[in-house]
Amino acid sequence: MNLPVVYHHQYVVPLPDGHRFPMGKFSSLCELLLKENIINPNNIYTPEFPEKSLLELVHYSDYITGYCQGTLTEKEQRRIGLPWSELLVKRTCIAVGGTILTAKLALKFGLACNTAGGTHHAFPNYGSGFCIFNDLAIATRVLQQLKLVKKVLIIDLDVHQGDGTAKIFQNDITVFTFSMHCESNFPREKQKSDLDVPLPQGLDDDGYLQILSQYLPDLLSQIKPDLVLYDAGVDTHANDHYGKLSLTNAGIYRREMLVLSSCIAEGYPVASVIGGGYSKDLKALVYRHSLLHRAAKDVYKFYQL
Repeated sequence: MNLPVVYHHQYVVPLPDGHRFPMGKFSSLCELLLKENIINPNNIYTPEFPEKSLLELVHYSDYITGYCQGTLTEKEQRRIGLPWSELLVKRTCIAVGGTILTAKLALKFGLACNTAGGTHHAFPNYGSGFCIFNDLAIATRVLQQLKLVKKVLIIDLDVHQGDGTAKIFQNDITVFTFSMHCESNFPREKQKSDLDVPLPQGLDDDGYLQILSQYLPDLLSQIKPDLVLYDAGVDTHANDHYGKLSLTNAGIYRREMLVLSSCIAEGYPVASVIGGGYSKDLKALVYRHSLLHRAAKDVYKFYQL
């Protein structure tokens, strides 16, 4: 059995030249993973388009309708930061379906990866920071509604705080939110996660991994989640346009191995999403995102899942 990977090839959205959130990275990522035999075509899963009722488990109905119909105000649209189009609406919704499917596959196989996802700045009634619907929160609520899980741990290692996710699950004892992020980065106004670990600007591989190692084992042993949702943002990289940390490719790979192996060794299934990553150098960015899948393949093989 090979690592299950979720890929939503139907909706690849072109954005204006020079935009630092290239939608082409999603299809390019899957192409790279296939080319280098990191994933097997037989283990690629295609998600379904989610019903509005699933989005409504987290988001306000009028916000969902406003975004999907393109009737948000200019200010609301500007806060999201992406040019609206019908194709982007479809891309956004199918990405949510992808994370839901990834979570289900993780419960079945122990470990599964999405080739998109991680829209953690989306709040119940508005989008922000390139995030429209919060796939991590929606997937959590869907699996809880289906009674597939009770307790969920969200490990968010994107360089930006998962403020939308933190706000959604405040005072909810069934979901534990852990965000380790650059303290001097977006968003300016932070929300309160169950555990926030702000990091100094310019932190390197060894410093980052040392801090993560201090928190991760205790987190797993104390929470004992039915499922871990892992946001593996690569905007922690030294060359990321929006980063402010100084991780290398090797450091990101070590981070992924640490998170995935720690969870799997303790028997906790992990569903991973790629999170943020911003660069005009698409090839370099896609490689950074592939580090999650490379590590997942190694962990999957080692533990014979």
